[in-house]
Amino acid sequence: MDKTLIFSILQLITTSFVLYVNTKVDNKYSELIQLFKETTGWHKARVKCTISIVCAMCKLQTVSFVKLAQGFEGQATYESSHRRVQRFFAEFLIERRLLARLIFALLPSKPPYRLSMDRTNWQFGSLDINILMLSVCYKGVAIPLLWKLLPKRGNSNATERQELFDDYIELFGCSSISGFMGDREFIGDEWFGYLILNKVPFYIRLRENMKVRVPGKGEKKVFWLFNHLRVGVHMHYSGLVHLGGNLVYLSAIKTIDKATGKIEFVIIASFNKQDQALINYKERWQIETMFRAMKTSGFNIEDTHLNKLERLSTLISVVSIAFIWAYLAGIDKHEKIVTIKVKKHGRRAFSFFKYGLIRIAHALSNTLDISEFNKCVKVLSCT
Repeated sequence: MDKTLIFSILQLITTSFVLYVNTKVDNKYSELIQLFKETTGWHKARVKCTISIVCAMCKLQTVSFVKLAQGFEGQATYESSHRRVQRFFAEFLIERRLLARLIFALLPSKPPYRLSMDRTNWQFGSLDINILMLSVCYKGVAIPLLWKLLPKRGNSNATERQELFDDYIELFGCSSISGFMGDREFIGDEWFGYLILNKVPFYIRLRENMKVRVPGKGEKKVFWLFNHLRVGVHMHYSGLVHLGGNLVYLSAIKTIDKATGKIEFVIIASFNKQDQALINYKERWQIETMFRAMKTSGFNIEDTHLNKLERLSTLISVVSIAFIWAYLAGIDKHEKIVTIKVKKHGRRAFSFFKYGLIRIAHALSNTLDISEFNKCVKVLSCT
């Protein structure tokens, strides 16, 4: 056979294959593209890039630009995909209120919600990355909703917390909050006063050596009120006490630190529903589960080399989209397809988040059948 003819046939086959692959890619993402376009109002090119990054993030479970570009589908070269990722984070700032409304609409239950606030931080070179996050607690994990990048090391202050909470209240109203949980960082007279003024039920852990003024007993270190308890026994202190300029209820349990063997107290200040204070506070740990999912057990967000706050905020936005998608896909599979196995120790083999992330990653990798991927997309259709 003539070499020219052979070359022409091979060229035709290659071209046909590329067109077939690209058609399959476009078909694969068409429903997701349309869904995000309608929800966000972004133009199609921006939506397609966002979806490509989110899908690559779920498939490869990293935020590294080098690896994300390798996860893009289609006929574009690796170099072209890498430049697209770089330009996306350099030029596009996702408006966090728009994203908050999107995530709020995707929440699998109706308000009111229990909220939790915490920080996560790490260091990249000489840069301290410090994120203050407000999240909704639901079924073992917290779902990221609003955040603030702090241009400093260390704890947040009352003003920074109030700015974050003001955004939430303006978007969703105080009536959507059934409780707020915070650890020992989230204390202070101004902060407690803000929550009380806005009638936000709160359950916040106090430091043992904090001083309170007890009617009829004067000023005492707060642990003194519960020092008589036996280990493992809890108590709700009768009546209100003065914590700075605010009146609060106190509840506590006496425990032993397993690491050190020392006696310690879990002391919770609450606004109301004192009998539920210790139970409600336990849900605070769910935000730590979320941070772990964003880091080592999910998207490895600490892999990022971004060092500008606005670009980091866009990265957190994209990670949050991927996070809620994986979480919803996990719940959907658990409830409708295959229930997560429970191990001998009584805990599930996978969290809903991890279960969903594995499901999406597998669906994205299966190029022969896109039906499972379409099912994953449908869990977002409640928007």
